[in-house]
Amino acid sequence: QDNFIADKVFPVIPVDKKSDKFFTYTKNDWFRDEAQRRAPGTESAGGGYNLSTATYSADVFAFHKDVDDQTVANADAPLNPLREATEFVTRRLMLRRELQFVSDFFTTGIWADDVTGVAGVPSSGQTKQWSDYASSDPISDIENGKSEMLGTTGMEPNTLVLGYDVFKALKNHPDLVDRIKYTSSQTITTDMLAAMFDIPRVMVAKAVKATNVEGAAEAYGFAHGKKALLAYVAPQPGLMTPSAGYTFSWTGVSGGLGATIGTSQFRMESIKADRIEAEMAFDNKVISSDLGYFWDSIVA
Repeated sequence: QDNFIADKVFPVIPVDKKSDKFFTYTKNDWFRDEAQRRAPGTESAGGGYNLSTATYSADVFAFHKDVDDQTVANADAPLNPLREATEFVTRRLMLRRELQFVSDFFTTGIWADDVTGVAGVPSSGQTKQWSDYASSDPISDIENGKSEMLGTTGMEPNTLVLGYDVFKALKNHPDLVDRIKYTSSQTITTDMLAAMFDIPRVMVAKAVKATNVEGAAEAYGFAHGKKALLAYVAPQPGLMTPSAGYTFSWTGVSGGLGATIGTSQFRMESIKADRIEAEMAFDNKVISSDLGYFWDSIVA
């Protein structure tokens, strides 16, 4: 389960309603220099900020597995078909959430800045792929992303999400290896990357999905592809707390238990089986596109 990062990148906000409104603020209102000198007996300069609303709507995702009576009766220890069915359906929902994260957050056209990695000579909006060890400069690329975000939002990015292939290329990049070769013989870790890039959190997405349809030749791939996302993520969600994104997770699927995933077991007498069913409901929302900086195809 540690391979799944969809519920770890942005704050997950449990909500009691399947759909509702949330507040948004105009960024520019917070950065204008409008304070003025005040003469005796006069009013102070004043102002305010614009407040708008946006909406979320949590889609319900569900999956089940039937465990027939004969399978339960004939199961040898330590097999536990009902428990294994619960783990199976839960994992399928986690994969669905992971792939939804990719669609909603981890692709082009979402964030204020998109940069594409190329093998040839970069043009506007492009950079050398980090797997080109002779020509690429990932440290400068990430510093450029940090500077761009700070200069337009006042916030320094605190999270870097890497597809597994990107992490694999970075930890062997000579520019990064040179920085630790005299102080450590260890393989570069996410903690080391965080220190080198001066970013508090570096996360590696390791989820794997089957890319074939059922019955066809088996094929697999990393769900997040060869991409990277630099973002400012609110440490704690708040009404006036900026963040690149939030995930609104409806707790109604758990039968009043307040959990964001619900699992139930009920009898399917017509087929002499118990059905194990899991549900989750969530909506991934980009709150501030300026707080994300995205690289696509950043390794070959």
